[in-house]
Amino acid sequence: MTKNDTPDLDRIKAFLLKLQDNICQTLELADGKASFKEDKWERAEGGGGRTRVITDGAVFEQGGVNFSHVYGDGLPASATAARPELAGRSFQAMGVSLVIHPKNPNVPTSHANVRFFIAEKEGHPPVWWFGGGFDLTPFYPHMEDVLHWHNVAKNACIPFGDEVYDEYKKWCDDYFYLKHRGETRGVGGLFFDDLNKWGFEKSFEFMQAVGNGYLDAYVPIVEKRKAESYTEEQRQFQLYRRGRYVEFNLVFDRGTLFGLQTGGRTESILMSMPPLARWEYCYEPVPGSPEAKLYSDFLRPRDWLNEAS
Repeated sequence: MTKNDTPDLDRIKAFLLKLQDNICQTLELADGKASFKEDKWERAEGGGGRTRVITDGAVFEQGGVNFSHVYGDGLPASATAARPELAGRSFQAMGVSLVIHPKNPNVPTSHANVRFFIAEKEGHPPVWWFGGGFDLTPFYPHMEDVLHWHNVAKNACIPFGDEVYDEYKKWCDDYFYLKHRGETRGVGGLFFDDLNKWGFEKSFEFMQAVGNGYLDAYVPIVEKRKAESYTEEQRQFQLYRRGRYVEFNLVFDRGTLFGLQTGGRTESILMSMPPLARWEYCYEPVPGSPEAKLYSDFLRPRDWLNEAS
């Protein structure tokens, strides 16, 4: 990083607010019935945000697109234990995070997040980084949809280096892995964190590429699958698999833990939860069924693009 590589927080915030607008407007068009309701909030310790939630749509049973910008004089001990260099520093964190839960089991659940963090202390250079990514969680997956999703991810990475997609695709596979289940949450995508190695401008460009890439990756799949018919049995399987989403977010997700530990707004942090989910003791899919195929063919790390070529 160069001496002139000072993060421009105003530019980052302007991009994030516009990204939230674009995503909400585009998803409303894809749904065709429901619209996002906005809830502005303030954090007593500093900052706030605007949470937008869509419910009971023609396509989307529930989804949230949240912008937050929070700041404070110091981080909790749980955060500085892993990063001791942050102790005694003020901080700012801002980002857009979303989770979309369609009603039709043929339409995958999707998640995306882009964020920026900076910690400052007088007389010391700032510590900052970008993070984010997007990932897809299908219930009845189609290989063509998975390939489309990963092609968009790869194309977003290409301008930044030949190795970037492979690195951040693997990071996504590793991060969204339910260790207690021995399976991935879905078919992956991209995940990156602590990104500052390229300096501010290039790192910011990459964060923008990932944030803007989400709609290119997701909306064509929604449009292709939203009118497909489904059975009540498929709906019940979707609700069962949503339980995995809950397990991951409450046990492993860094963003959920950071938000709760820093006094964030609980309703906005937990907007990622599905409106309905179910658990079933010792469930086993019928051999040879589409449900079994999800487990055998999709819920494991795979080199999707090279295997298909």
